[in-house]
Amino acid sequence: MTPVHFAFSSTFILSLSGLAFHRTHLLSALLCLEGMMLSLFIALSLWTLQLDTTSSSTMPMILLAFSACEASAGLALLVATARTHGTDRLQSLNLLQC
Repeated sequence: MTPVHFAFSSTFILSLSGLAFHRTHLLSALLCLEGMMLSLFIALSLWTLQLDTTSSSTMPMILLAFSACEASAGLALLVATARTHGTDRLQSLNLLQC
């Protein structure tokens, strides 16, 4: 495993473990998801550069577009929960209390 692959793998694993173990606020969960998406984008971009093919060169841009959509939907949910519940703590959210 090259140092570049190790760096992106460890970035993804750290973001995944942050999402799994540090779920106190919605904003921290969204930041962990964004870190995962950015590490996947950079890894996929380097992979298409190493392959030197034009057929897979659009995949990083599609992933980046989905990442932007995910970030905007997450921020909209963050604003909505902050307005309705007054906080972004995940423990105070109850799905049965709608």
